[in-house]
Amino acid sequence: MIGILIVAIKIIVLLGFLIFIHELGHFTVAKLCKVKVNEFAIGFGPTIWKKQGKETKYALRLIPLGGFVSMEGEDEESNEEGSFSKASIPRRMAIVVAGATVNIIFAVIVYFILVSTSGTFISNEIDNTIEDYAAKEAGLESGDRIVKINDEEIKSKYDLDEVMEKNNGEELNIQVQRDDEILDFNVKPTEVKSKVTGIYLDDEAKIITMDKGSSAEKAGIENNDEILKINGQDVNGSSDKVIEILNQEQMENTNEDNNEPIKITVKRGNAEVTLDLVPEIVSNYYLGINMKYAKDSLINRCINGWMETKVFVFSIFDNLKQLFTGNVGLDQMMGPVGISEVVANTNGFREFIEMMALISLSLGVTNLLPIPALDGGKLLILLIELVRRKPLKQQTEINIQLIGFAILIGIFLMVTYNDILRIF
Repeated sequence: MIGILIVAIKIIVLLGFLIFIHELGHFTVAKLCKVKVNEFAIGFGPTIWKKQGKETKYALRLIPLGGFVSMEGEDEESNEEGSFSKASIPRRMAIVVAGATVNIIFAVIVYFILVSTSGTFISNEIDNTIEDYAAKEAGLESGDRIVKINDEEIKSKYDLDEVMEKNNGEELNIQVQRDDEILDFNVKPTEVKSKVTGIYLDDEAKIITMDKGSSAEKAGIENNDEILKINGQDVNGSSDKVIEILNQEQMENTNEDNNEPIKITVKRGNAEVTLDLVPEIVSNYYLGINMKYAKDSLINRCINGWMETKVFVFSIFDNLKQLFTGNVGLDQMMGPVGISEVVANTNGFREFIEMMALISLSLGVTNLLPIPALDGGKLLILLIELVRRKPLKQQTEINIQLIGFAILIGIFLMVTYNDILRIF
């Protein structure tokens, strides 16, 4: 019982706080822009607490899945002083984007503080080279500091990883500092082939999601299938056992001509289904080097903290790109139910705060998408008004918002349904 209560408190605190700062952003900028705020509410549904201020009513509502700032003249024409509809377009834009902006700023600051206090940053200095890999064979040594690769500056492992991610086995020109000397090496990365299935599991060997176009998807495996056996071996409801068996397969010959199918037995509903999965063989390229940790100093913490934070921020945009290009489907999205489960499974204060930063960033960026009923949709309408130099007809704007709201409700129900399937 206590465990359930703690989980409930964690979810309410996280979602409640993020909604609060989002709406506080709208509220604060509205006040600064002299726009009258009639109500500032957290939650939807019946009011469980309220207080009337000089101008604004403050309220808590029963369902803690959102909130709103109700401004004079926001949804209808109003000639009253302080009306939103009478404010200048730049002021209205500032009010609209304020909520998402606060969420993004909060996420960036919190994540930066978390990573910059961890003190485990990796430098551009080689700690050691690995036998039978390209770097050692080319003559790179422990203590070499990588200065440039293909004329791109390398200041940390993040820069190195970025270069290697773009490399497709092509020869690299690596410039290193050894003592007081600058040396050039031409290194062709070592190719390592591996078998990839494209599935992602929860702890109990249930498939959470799959990569689009992966070998698992082609084999007919579905989200929420529970893996029972691999090549006749019981996995005992353990994702670790699945990984262990697949790693055994990984040790087999990765030659495409000798890529035998893996027989996977899954539980789908009340039935057991056995499918032949032919793993995709992919090539990855490595230099074969381990890098030293950076010196623990305030400057290094700030520099590396910023680099990690930049990766963190751009990963959200990459995920959105994957969604809109079809590489990620709606069935792979996570809604309030899925988020609640992830929050419930966080361990310790640091992990909880890190999850809060991630959700805050996602909330902020998603809210700025140009979809009607989101803040980004409202911003788009204001941009149209700015270009046309006159507002849309009130009924037209209402219809656009209603269509957008209906689409969002549909997506919400679909995502929630998939969340429930993944959990149960």
